[in-house]
Amino acid sequence: MNKKHLVVLSGAGVSADSGLETFRDSEGLWAKYRIEDVCTPEALEKNPGLVLKFYNERRRQLLGVVPNEGHFAIAELENYFDVDIITQNIDDLHERAGSSRVLHLHGELLKCRSMKDPSFIGVAKGDINIGDTCPMGGQLRPHVVFFGEDVPEMERAEEIIHTADILVIVGTSLAVYPAAGLVRYVPGSTDIYVVDPSEITLSGADVTYIRERSVTGMPKLLKLLIRTI
Repeated sequence: MNKKHLVVLSGAGVSADSGLETFRDSEGLWAKYRIEDVCTPEALEKNPGLVLKFYNERRRQLLGVVPNEGHFAIAELENYFDVDIITQNIDDLHERAGSSRVLHLHGELLKCRSMKDPSFIGVAKGDINIGDTCPMGGQLRPHVVFFGEDVPEMERAEEIIHTADILVIVGTSLAVYPAAGLVRYVPGSTDIYVVDPSEITLSGADVTYIRERSVTGMPKLLKLLIRTI
C-alpha cells in the first residue's frame, strides 16, 4: 500500500521547546537587538560585524540544545507516511531528530554563503568573522534569508504542499509571509491539522486543532494520525 504524502509546515514554536528563542520572545537574544540592525541586507552592508556577531551567538546557542519530543514525533511520522518537512526554522533540530527530507525556507544557520560568489555555500559549525572568505575572496555571511530578501525555496515548497494528502501545521501562527501563504496551495481534499497554542484559525477549511505546544501536541497528533491509517 502506498503511503499518504504528509507535509509538515513547522515554525519557531517547535524549536522554542528546545530552548531556542524566537524573535517574538520578550527576553533572550532577539531582545538585545532590533531586527533592522541584524536581519536585513541593509544591516549586513552597514555593519557586517554586528550581523555576524548576532548569528554567531545564535549558532553557539543552537549547538548547545537538543531536539525535543515534538521533533521526535515528527520524525516518527516517516514510519507511517511519505513525509516532507517545510520549515521556517534555520536550525538543524529536525535533522538531528531523524527527519530525512527537510526543506529550509529561510536558510540554515550551520551553513554560510559568499557575498561575492552566489554559487558558494559552505559549512559553518563555528563563528564567521570579518575576513573569512570564500575561494573567490568574497566575505562569508550566514546562509540565512534576511527580511526583504527573496525566498529561493518558495517554488519548491509550493510544489511539495500542492501534493499533500495531509498537512500538519505546527509551531507557527502563520504570521510571517511569504511562508504563511503556502496554505493557499493545499488541495481541497487535504486533511489539515494545526498544533499550536495560539488562536490561529484557517478560514474555509476543515481543520483539526490541537491547541498545545509542539512538545506535547505532536506526540498526541502522532497517535491520532496512526489510528487513521
